[in-house]
Amino acid sequence: MNSKRPVNLDLGKFHFPLPAITSILHRVSGIIIFVGVAFMLYGLQLSLSGEEGFSRVSGLLDSFLAKLITWGILSALLYHLVAGIKHLLMDMGIGEELESGRLAAKATVVISVILILLAGVWVW
Repeated sequence: MNSKRPVNLDLGKFHFPLPAITSILHRVSGIIIFVGVAFMLYGLQLSLSGEEGFSRVSGLLDSFLAKLITWGILSALLYHLVAGIKHLLMDMGIGEELESGRLAAKATVVISVILILLAGVWVW
C-alpha cells in the first residue's frame, strides 16, 4: 500500500477555477429551488383555502424572515436561469474554449448579481 496517498482530501486547499464554481453553484441553486418550491406550494395551498388562509399568508409575507426566504428562492431561480442559459449556449458550441468559458463564467456572475440585487429591491 502506498503510504503517501492522502486518506482524507481537504477541499479547502483546492483552488477551483471560476467556470467550475459557477457550475457547482448552478447545481446548488437547483437544490435550493427544489426545496423552496415546498414553501411556495404550502403558501399557495394556504392562501387558496379561504379568506382566513389568504389573510394569514399575507401577514406572513410581511415578516422579515418571509421576505428573506422569498429573496433567497428568487435569487436561486435567477442564478439558475442565467447559468442555465450559459449551459445551453455551451451545448450549442458557443463558449466551449477555455478563454470564452472564463468570460462566460464572469458574465454569469455579473448578470446574476445585478438581477439578484434588483430582485432584492423588488422584494423589500
